[in-house]
Amino acid sequence: MRAWAGQQAVGGAVVVVLVVGGLWWAVSQPTPPPECGASLASLKDTLVRAIREEAQRRDTTHSHLPLIYVITPTYARPEQIPELTRLGQTLMGVPRVHWVVAEDAHVSNMRVVTYLKHTGLPHTYLLTPMPEEYRNQTMQPKGVANRNGGLAWVRARATEGVVFFADDDNAYDLRLFEEMRYTSRVSMWPVGLIIGSGVSTPVLRNGRFVGWYDAWIGGRTFPVDMAGFAVSVEFLLQRPDALMPFKPGHEEDGFLRSLGISQSDIEFKAAECTQIYVWHTQTKKNYPYSRQILSPKFDGTNLRVLQRDIMLQPG
Repeated sequence: MRAWAGQQAVGGAVVVVLVVGGLWWAVSQPTPPPECGASLASLKDTLVRAIREEAQRRDTTHSHLPLIYVITPTYARPEQIPELTRLGQTLMGVPRVHWVVAEDAHVSNMRVVTYLKHTGLPHTYLLTPMPEEYRNQTMQPKGVANRNGGLAWVRARATEGVVFFADDDNAYDLRLFEEMRYTSRVSMWPVGLIIGSGVSTPVLRNGRFVGWYDAWIGGRTFPVDMAGFAVSVEFLLQRPDALMPFKPGHEEDGFLRSLGISQSDIEFKAAECTQIYVWHTQTKKNYPYSRQILSPKFDGTNLRVLQRDIMLQPG
């Protein structure tokens, strides 16, 4: 996309140079030809048009595009910054995006805050800790408080656009964001590398919905993955009570049902769900690490800084 834009900008600059050169040649002639006046007027119009088009090409705000609010739940761990880095690098290639990073914490994580500033992306950092009543459960509703906190932030500040829940441990194709950008109500698409089934997706036959494919249907009305749908902000605002439930395994289904949608409200994207633009690609956990880093000989060196910053956990 950027290469194409660069080519267009170069093309516009060439037109401007040629037109200016033509004007200079015409007025520098000792005896301008009779038709010079008309030619100059034509060249002037061409120059004005070229300058206007060049200005439009250089509009990097993309203000005409619907804004995508990307809500990312996160928590402190050694893989946190690498995974946020991967997602952040992806979002840098997406025009008109606001990244809402909601952390399961009571105190700001300066590693995350610093990285978000480094990206240069429009962003908001929220502290959205899991309620204590859920922390001792065998199966915790991870990310629910974070996503609900992100939804509350969007409701308080947005009037239009699209909401997408982007976990930090997935891989995203840039095309996914253009697929969801013009969502009217709720849009859906396939998600790859799902444990147990390989893919989670609506099932279509000749473009018509016939069912769902997922590793665990579990009596859910909408057995979809968290990365497999987006919601229009306008549609969300019309449903002020829509939230994600603190019910492990039913977060997506509970949220979609709280929106009160039916199958007819769903827009099936990614070429009628034949393309995969998002995958579950969790970073492998390689710890515990060697205890060698704890050796006193490394005290006062850069290793202590690195140990703290990447949360090394020697075994």
